[in-house]
Amino acid sequence: MTTTLTSPARTTATPTIEAVDRISLQAAIAHSFTMAYRGILKIKHNPQQLFDVVLSPIIFTAMFTYIFGGAISGDVQSYLPIIIPGILVQTVITASIVTGTQLRDDMDKGVFDRFKSLPIARIAPLSGALIADVVRYLIATTITIIIGLAMGYRPGGGVVGVVSAALLIMVCAFAISWIFAFLGVIMNKATAVQGLSMLTLFPLVFMSNAFVPADTMPGWVQAFVNINPVSQLVTAVRELANDGHFGINTVWALLGAAVIVGIMAPLTVRTFMRKA
Repeated sequence: MTTTLTSPARTTATPTIEAVDRISLQAAIAHSFTMAYRGILKIKHNPQQLFDVVLSPIIFTAMFTYIFGGAISGDVQSYLPIIIPGILVQTVITASIVTGTQLRDDMDKGVFDRFKSLPIARIAPLSGALIADVVRYLIATTITIIIGLAMGYRPGGGVVGVVSAALLIMVCAFAISWIFAFLGVIMNKATAVQGLSMLTLFPLVFMSNAFVPADTMPGWVQAFVNINPVSQLVTAVRELANDGHFGINTVWALLGAAVIVGIMAPLTVRTFMRKA
């Protein structure tokens, strides 16, 4: 009789990885800033992206001031407190259009398909791109203020007023960029995003009080200008920069920015996850 001895099988405990259904707010913020760093590196390696925010403030400030200054205010110096806040709003908000076009371009290249497969917050690829664009807004704002000061603009609000006005513009531009990000997600071509964005934004900017007082316009135009959110933002920036006054227009601008982000950010992320 033969007896066979068998040694007991060794069992190796394998670590289990828990699937995380939800990512914490802290992690989502960290992921967003990581993606924002990627966007800043893109600007570093492709500085041509900054041409619009560098050249537009110089061209528009000089052109509008010297063409309209005498006709509207009698002289250039009197026109600067009107035009510089208007140019600030126009330049920075127009720069936010690039957000949607670059987003659509990245999606066409398949970059966001990879992001969707990563264990990161769903909002991070979108919010990171928008946060990176704040650098562009800061450059445009700084150049416009410097050009204005060189031309003789002396803001009565001082440093605090000017910085507050600049921060207000960048916050509102960040909020508006969510609208263009949504267009970038739902449309098929970057050129279509840019065309529709310009077609939507230009009437809002030029049919506002950014460049001329509203009381010089026909009555039906004044009615639109007075309810135009761009006019509210321009008025708030003028109050902060020229007088250092934090008024109701500033409150409305910040409230409007919060409402836009609250509506458009979830909508854009949901649409992105379905269509990207």
